[in-house]
Amino acid sequence: MSNANKAKGTRWETALVHFLRTVGIDAYRPAQAGLRDVGDLHGLTPFVGQAKDYKSWQDAIREGLDGAEKQKHNAGQPYGVAFIKRIRRDVRQGYAVTTVATFAHVLVRLRRAEKLLATYAAQHEVEEHFRSVSTECGDIFDGRTT
Repeated sequence: MSNANKAKGTRWETALVHFLRTVGIDAYRPAQAGLRDVGDLHGLTPFVGQAKDYKSWQDAIREGLDGAEKQKHNAGQPYGVAFIKRIRRDVRQGYAVTTVATFAHVLVRLRRAEKLLATYAAQHEVEEHFRSVSTECGDIFDGRTT
């Protein structure tokens, strides 16, 4: 790639895909769609992701989230998320930014789903759910790599 900024963005998108796949998320980079841009990262249902690697994290958040909010409609997803690279930081330490409305909606969905699981599944299945989430995602928070 001759454009240094495009190459930097591609590296960030690729790093995100690799990381998300290590925790079992089938993320991928779709083909560019021109005017009907569908975002930088797919396989994140119910999200579409927009990746930004800018010197100014304020600009990255603003442009990334504005883009994700537009692109979610083109991609047919209910939520947009902007993945913001932090300079000289590991991919796990980047920011995943959503609107407050998106955060609230996702939290309501998660709580409702876990309440339904607790109501209709056997106790050992509920315990297995929480154990699995902890096992699959624990390394994200404690810094270990998989």
